[in-house]
Amino acid sequence: MNDFDFFSVSDDDRARALAHAKAAAAQAAHIPDIPAGTPLRPIRRVAVIGAGTMGGGIAMSLAGIGIPVTLIDANAQGLERGLQRVKDNYATSVKRGKLPQAEMDQRVALITGSLQMADVKDADMVIEAVFEDMGLKQDIFRQLDALCKPGAILATNTSGLDVDQIAAVTGRPQDVVGAHFFSPAHVMRLLEVVRGAQTAPEVIATLMDLGRRMGKIAVLARIYPGFIGNALFRNYTREAHFLVEDGALPHEVDAALTKFGYAMGIFAVHDMAGNDVGYQTRKAQMATRPTDRRWNDLIMKLCDLGRLGQKSGKGWYRYEAGDRTPHRDPEVEQFIAEESARMGLPRCTMSEAEIVKRCLYGMINEGAKLLEQGIALRPGDIDITYLTGYGFPAHQGGPMFLADRIGLPRVLADIERLHAEYGFWWQPAPLLQKLVREGKNFADLPH
Repeated sequence: MNDFDFFSVSDDDRARALAHAKAAAAQAAHIPDIPAGTPLRPIRRVAVIGAGTMGGGIAMSLAGIGIPVTLIDANAQGLERGLQRVKDNYATSVKRGKLPQAEMDQRVALITGSLQMADVKDADMVIEAVFEDMGLKQDIFRQLDALCKPGAILATNTSGLDVDQIAAVTGRPQDVVGAHFFSPAHVMRLLEVVRGAQTAPEVIATLMDLGRRMGKIAVLARIYPGFIGNALFRNYTREAHFLVEDGALPHEVDAALTKFGYAMGIFAVHDMAGNDVGYQTRKAQMATRPTDRRWNDLIMKLCDLGRLGQKSGKGWYRYEAGDRTPHRDPEVEQFIAEESARMGLPRCTMSEAEIVKRCLYGMINEGAKLLEQGIALRPGDIDITYLTGYGFPAHQGGPMFLADRIGLPRVLADIERLHAEYGFWWQPAPLLQKLVREGKNFADLPH
């Protein structure tokens, strides 16, 4: 079986990838058990809880289609900062000639700040956008349950927490739904709509329609850690980190990923976002996580060394003052080699193809599991999630489309090889095995 060339895509394959993306975007709006004519709940006014970057971006998305928004925050300074950030974002658009001043004024006028949770009382929909803490979110939903009018849609912007656990603290689980916006929310075109066990069909239909009106591609997901997007992203980042422990260096992983078509490699992305993002959560999880599998903690150790990324001048790379260009750093490369030795991992040279396989095939395998469990409705939904929200190269068509182009027998053979070599994380998805046995592709699954 000849190796697949990840780095050259013919004009025909590019055209097929773009046609697939267009079809997948249209198909995502269709939900088999929710008829097209399902009556929608009217959304005349929305409240957004949390005036941070995400909350402000959501408020801008809504104001952009003429919906009045009450932006609520518990902290006066936080609210003031949030409202100023909204104005600054609009002012930048005006300066660039993308928005007329009169339009900015109209939109700013639609967004009202408040410090009182009771101001949700007139909202047809409330979107909670506070940080990822189950206790905090449940506390907010208890308050919303007591304060919101009957029939108001209660949405959580969680990026991966169990929406049913949030719904369970209310007396109206049928009104609770996940609305996972991507940051910055007024720019990013993806919206994951997360269906709880008891979410009413018209609540789903209303949110899918609202996403469309805001110019977004809304994709339906069921409850699963990380839903669709972050579930696959976990596999992508984990393997990139294992690759570095096994012998590749950060710049080699990034070079292979950018050659494949990503705008930035994963380690440059980490440095840009800040290596300390999620540090406390990961630190807390270390005590209770299973011990029967391999974990990657290098990024935690980098934080402990003060290597937070661009903001501290060094992370996986080093940075010159006032310049965001990543430069190789012998210090971090030596540290990585020492960590591999400490863990008893022999370092070996990794080819570009092997780097790309390990980063992509874990995503494809996870995608097959999501399809089998009904978390994602169809392969195209996974592809459009990745193309729209995660920077997957458009000419590659999305992870599941790419798997079909590579050939599922070839993908499975590599996953079985990686499972034999690396164990737990590479357990082949039963659906992938079944499709190979039957000589079928992901594209042959019901749409």
